[in-house]
Amino acid sequence: MRPKFPSLFLLIFPILFFAQSTPKSLPNNGQPQNKSFQVKLINQKINPDGILDEPIWETADSAKDFWEFFPLDSIQARAQTDIKMVYDNKFLYIGIKVSTVGKSYAIQSLKRDFRAGNSDNITLLFDTFNDGNNAFLFGINPYGVRREGLVSGGGLDLRGFTISWDVKWKGDSKIYDDYYTAELAIPLTSFKFKEGETKWRFNSYRFDTQSNETSTWMNIPQNQNIYGLTFMGDMVFEKPLGKSRTPIAIIPYVNGLVQRDYENDEDTNKVTVGGDAKLSIGNSMNLDITVNPDFSQVEVDDQVTNLSRFEISLPEKRQFFIDNNDLFGSFGDPRDANPFFSRRIGIAKDTADNTIENRIIGGVRLSGKLTKDFRLGFLNIQTAADEVNEIPSNNNMMLALQHKVFARSNIGLFFINRQSFEDYEFLAPEDKYNRVVGLDYNLISTDNVWSGKFFFQKSFSPDSNGKDIATGTRAEFNTRYWNLTGKVIYIGEDFSSDLGFVRRTDIVKSFVNVERVFWPNRGKIQNHSISFFPLHIWSPSLDFQNTDFEYRAQWEARFTDQSAVSGQFSNKYTFLLDDFDPTNTDGGIPLPGNQGYHYNSLEFEYRSDRRKIFAYSLEPSIGRFFNGNRFTMQGGMTLRFQPKVFLSMLLRYDKIELPDPYPSADIWLISPKIEVTFTKSIFWSTLIQYSNQRDNLGINSRLQWRFAPLSDLFLVYNDNYFVDGFAPKNRSINLKITYWLNI
Repeated sequence: MRPKFPSLFLLIFPILFFAQSTPKSLPNNGQPQNKSFQVKLINQKINPDGILDEPIWETADSAKDFWEFFPLDSIQARAQTDIKMVYDNKFLYIGIKVSTVGKSYAIQSLKRDFRAGNSDNITLLFDTFNDGNNAFLFGINPYGVRREGLVSGGGLDLRGFTISWDVKWKGDSKIYDDYYTAELAIPLTSFKFKEGETKWRFNSYRFDTQSNETSTWMNIPQNQNIYGLTFMGDMVFEKPLGKSRTPIAIIPYVNGLVQRDYENDEDTNKVTVGGDAKLSIGNSMNLDITVNPDFSQVEVDDQVTNLSRFEISLPEKRQFFIDNNDLFGSFGDPRDANPFFSRRIGIAKDTADNTIENRIIGGVRLSGKLTKDFRLGFLNIQTAADEVNEIPSNNNMMLALQHKVFARSNIGLFFINRQSFEDYEFLAPEDKYNRVVGLDYNLISTDNVWSGKFFFQKSFSPDSNGKDIATGTRAEFNTRYWNLTGKVIYIGEDFSSDLGFVRRTDIVKSFVNVERVFWPNRGKIQNHSISFFPLHIWSPSLDFQNTDFEYRAQWEARFTDQSAVSGQFSNKYTFLLDDFDPTNTDGGIPLPGNQGYHYNSLEFEYRSDRRKIFAYSLEPSIGRFFNGNRFTMQGGMTLRFQPKVFLSMLLRYDKIELPDPYPSADIWLISPKIEVTFTKSIFWSTLIQYSNQRDNLGINSRLQWRFAPLSDLFLVYNDNYFVDGFAPKNRSINLKITYWLNI
């Protein structure tokens, strides 16, 4: 019998078009009025030293009367915050007073771009186009450590949140007995906005570890993300903003490399030069140019244990790809059919199927707003040929267009082209090019209750047999007591996107997740929930055979001390189309394909209070695994010696027992990390990663000196060893200097 997935598709699809609310303005969550404050125009400079001693702060208007977000969301904050803003023709100046019960602050380190949830800090969100979709983020903690970032997609989830974005600005803090103050000077050129604009949407959120309180300027219900862009007030400028001329930024680098490849008995000693340039086109568009970029200073990827048959995606950390990344990377479905995944550029497979760096010759990236409702993204990057490893030179291009509809939703179109213009003996005709075109409709209702997506994509390759379409729809309903999610996706067996992330093809996949949330009036439990998650996957080419299903039931509780506990039961079925060895044992006999496997498992998780000097998490699971058994224990810990030393450890152990003659295995992943911030400008971090599944012990140690704003000297040491026999693989030392020059 064929599955009834079209009925679920027909149920979800209309929701995306009829879940829009009629109001043109964004909601204020039932507050008595849309909160606002005036930003005065001044003709004096302010030194952002953290001390609010300038007379202008006495008369500036305030964003005040913060609401508590945690542990309750229905009362005024117990520890209040007062934010004042003024501006001139070059800077937005911000003065902040943060009330506290003492000065025993929790601080992770003195390093810029900290994560906020486990420490004391305040963050400011600026929606400069008043669209509820994109925002600039600036934050500071009591020690004057700064961070900046971008929020996209309305801030619905962490995929739309990044602190990898960098921009020049100044700020500092001053600690007093029962409060601290902060003073910020942010160049108006750091923002993108419409010339003549008179107001921006604004919100702020603050973490207070001493009072165990999280607060926000606008009252936000706890079923929403604290960085979401639905609930925001207005900052009204005394006079309209003028045209902003962003200086041209030139960022050259020089990198010296000494490397030893023990596997191939090769030495490399070289010096490379290159750099980036950033140009502003009007107030709303960015043009980024890169020539011979080098990413040796970028943090190494976290190693993971992979017991599945499919590839695992890893986050983008390279600065060139970050700004306006949602214009390029948010099409399709992030898990199953993402047509553009920037990590595909500059990384390739050698003849032994190992992942290696593929040098980028250069590229351009144009992104931003053409009008209030219309966004444009264009990217073109050329990679170099590596004929020894049979890697062709490729041109990688993407054009993306996005137009806002209704209050917060949008329709997007894209075209992707990956093409090799030269003929190589090793390049098969079917690998000459790959192209993908597609359309997205993204829904975010004005009150954030409904969100979702519909997408359609078609790929073009020399060897396509016509089954080259990917399409799907997803809808989410989010209220205080109920969270409902449904998704249906079809991916044809010939669909391919060389610049994308497509986990598997020839599938029809559907799931529904139903969650009920309970909010006790008293006690130690802040909220708890139960959820049920059924998932099915069918194979169209096998006459819609059900190849996978999973039924998952979960209970989760979050406590008022910010700890959490959960437990879940899963019932799974996997039909292996091909032979597969989940242990990845050399010479091991794989489990036979063309056969189905049923297995159940129990999983528990406990996360302690992240505010504490020592915090930890534990996640044991036990159950069947294909035709055998599996026990997994994973967890992590953090230990702070404030504010200069931060220690962390991630650990995972998998014990897989399969019946003879199939291999069993004990798989370890151990990853300790030490971060030392000697000052606000000198940082040292060392990450050690041991994985016997990958047969690798890796050491990455990085010393960074920020000798000028966004200008750095890096000394990076990398060392990798085979686990079996502890023989060296490769070793390198990089000395790199970058300088950010504004013209």
